[in-house]
Amino acid sequence: MFKLLRGEGQIPAVWLTGALFLLFGSRWFAAAADNAGLTLLLFAWLFAAILWGAFGVVRHAEHLAETLGEPYGTLILTLSVTIIEVAFIVTAIATSTKSSPVARDAVFAVVMIMLNGTIGLCLLLGGLRHREQTYNLPGARAFLSVVIPLAAFALILPNFTVGASGPILSMPQAITIAVLTLTLYGVFLAMQTVRHRSFFQDPIETDSSALPEPPPEAAHAGAHPIASHTVCLALTLLPAVYLTEELGHIVEHAVKAAGAPQGLVGVIVAVLVLAPEAMGALQAALRNRLQRAVNIALGSVLATIGLTIPTVLILGVWKGIPTILGLGQEQIVLLAVTLVVSTLTFGGDRTNMLQGAVHLVMFLVFGLLVFHP
Repeated sequence: MFKLLRGEGQIPAVWLTGALFLLFGSRWFAAAADNAGLTLLLFAWLFAAILWGAFGVVRHAEHLAETLGEPYGTLILTLSVTIIEVAFIVTAIATSTKSSPVARDAVFAVVMIMLNGTIGLCLLLGGLRHREQTYNLPGARAFLSVVIPLAAFALILPNFTVGASGPILSMPQAITIAVLTLTLYGVFLAMQTVRHRSFFQDPIETDSSALPEPPPEAAHAGAHPIASHTVCLALTLLPAVYLTEELGHIVEHAVKAAGAPQGLVGVIVAVLVLAPEAMGALQAALRNRLQRAVNIALGSVLATIGLTIPTVLILGVWKGIPTILGLGQEQIVLLAVTLVVSTLTFGGDRTNMLQGAVHLVMFLVFGLLVFHP
């Protein structure tokens, strides 16, 4: 165990931070209620610990991606990051005594950050360095064919149903949408990992017959790194989930104290959780590995919707408190434009910097609407 943890400084750091907040967190939060300086200190501490741990998760997922190949490596990364986010959202809703929009705000923020912010930067900077970049068109289309209906069911449809008043779903609607979302996401995972794995590989790697078979000794040598990176990823992820829940309390208190829009809570958490993933996508695009960037960005959006929405809907039914999901009118317009532009961006087999600039403009409009709806 000590040999495994050698050079893994973030693992003891996040576990120590988690232990301290488990023992003294309630006392510190009570003292910070009337102390802005202490609130800022606790926020900075949690932010740094979670970010460091998240980058550790990404690093081990990157190693697994190199060993296992696509799409398994990216899938491990997106699911790991999504687990952190789902844990925060579920905790916020479970501890609330009334309908909460935190799931809606966080999911919408993930869609905007990944589809507009991350994809925009990847295409812009990748286009500036490599002019045009290629990716696997069937894979991108598969992602969008699932993301578009699920995003509409979760974030737009609740505004137009008559079974319940307000931007919520009735109990039969919530249960049905939750089951259908999980089922469709499960079908997609089966396609991604079994039947059509080549759709999510780099175009130059899709012809498996052209690739040499790894020697048996190489496969045996890779067994130990896979096990060690998997253990380290789990050891880093577990305390990060708990610390994200603790950070949520600080962020919500700070947003209320500052009089900022409540939707900023979901945005801050989404930015924090997605930062390492976005950096991984950007690095891949700069290395002219656009397919990996596409897998990360679109996979993160799909995993967030496919896992978060069913979880919060079932939790709301169990608590008897409907979850607010429907977006406001201006947000619906921005979501619709984002989905349409994304289908145009990934409508061919090459991308360029203009498409990146368009997505970045939409991301800036999203930021404007957060503070000035």
